Amino acid sequence: MKQPVERRLAAILAADVAGYSRLMGADEEGTHERLKVHLGELVQPKIEEHRGRIVKNTGDGLLAEFASVLDAVRCAVEIQRGIIDREPELPEESPRLIPMRNLMRRRDR
Repeated sequence: MKQPVERRLAAILAADVAGYSRLMGADEEGTHERLKVHLGELVQPKIEEHRGRIVKNTGDGLLAEFASVLDAVRCAVEIQRGIIDREPELPEESPRLIPMRNLMRRRDR
């Protein structure tokens, strides 16, 4: 007898660093260190604060799962603002700024 499949709705946040190769080419050690700090001090805590969990880390990006689309969107916005707030002395077009791109998807799991 087959077991019934448990399904649930989830919001998936995909985020990565825009221009990662360019940033690494300009300053590999500095880019890697700043990304580690952003992930540990901003990104991961924001995901947890919004009741999400990281399901995959890709080096310059991640996939996170949320039960609520609203939590995923709020988290993404706060991460974007946090990155800018953490590096206020850098202009937006600076090659040292670590911009995060976000993509949200809702899916049945």
